Amino acid sequence: MKKETIIIIGAGPCGLAAGLALQNKGYDPLLIEKNNVVHSIYQYPSHQTFFSSSEKLEIGGFPFPSIERKPKRHEALVYYRQVANRSKLRIQSYERVEDIVEEESCFYVKTQKQTGAYKMYNASKIIVATGYYDNPNLMEIPGENLPHVYHYFKESHPFFQKKVTVIGGKNSAVDATLALEQAGAEVTVLYRGEEFTKEVKPWILPDFHSLVRHGAVTMEYEAEVNRITSSHVHYKKNGKELAVETDFVLAMTGYHPNHTFLQRMGVKIEGDTGLPIHNKETMESNVKGIYIAGVIAAGNDANEIFIENGRHHGEKIAASIESEGL
Repeated sequence: MKKETIIIIGAGPCGLAAGLALQNKGYDPLLIEKNNVVHSIYQYPSHQTFFSSSEKLEIGGFPFPSIERKPKRHEALVYYRQVANRSKLRIQSYERVEDIVEEESCFYVKTQKQTGAYKMYNASKIIVATGYYDNPNLMEIPGENLPHVYHYFKESHPFFQKKVTVIGGKNSAVDATLALEQAGAEVTVLYRGEEFTKEVKPWILPDFHSLVRHGAVTMEYEAEVNRITSSHVHYKKNGKELAVETDFVLAMTGYHPNHTFLQRMGVKIEGDTGLPIHNKETMESNVKGIYIAGVIAAGNDANEIFIENGRHHGEKIAASIESEGL
């Protein structure tokens, strides 16, 4: 069993930022990541442009140069790889945390490597920075698990000259629709709301609405999807049962944190909001020695915390741990 002082679960931007903040305080944390660094960003669409400027995505004092003010996905991947490399943070990638058990103020961490081999660690402090992008919000309707239904959109080329139904009304749905139409797909968008949410990037809506006005995209508001088959998406609108023919379905219904993982460690979750119980000044949960960092601290409202504010959680955690004299 390997003895560690601090283990960080997750090597996304906020996990890396926490590691750097601790490093600046003289600690040498171990980051354990089930995929590779910033995997959530890797899962973004290939053409993705960030909301934030590159300065607001910087971590650990490392400058983030980008061609335009708002960087693209591939620039962010390069940046965070370089930060991980230059900082010499200790990162165990492709290693999944299976279980954490507390005994006598010490946390025993069981992991499984990509080879199938198990490892055991113990640590005085645990920081959970697991994000939420691995857990899509399911509609829990028949046909959602069919092979032509996707909860992630990477790029538009595979959908050339195909009928694609996009479900959702937030940024991911609008972004996917614009890319799909440009690639020659026949796109129908189904959204249960009366209009798009205010969270949608305002600079992309004019292009979307123009496509709808010109008949290049079919838009159905107040559409409650209730069933997916191999050839159609069935939905209800104004009391009528309707269906749209489709080759592929992109269910852009959002994502959520893994509450079960936190609860197994004893972290309490607010029932209505999904918020983990924690001290906002120190980011320590109700379980002494377990901290949370990044978007997982936002509970069900993933739009409350982004990289630009979640990156500062590590500084609070590092200050708290230092104050304890660990």
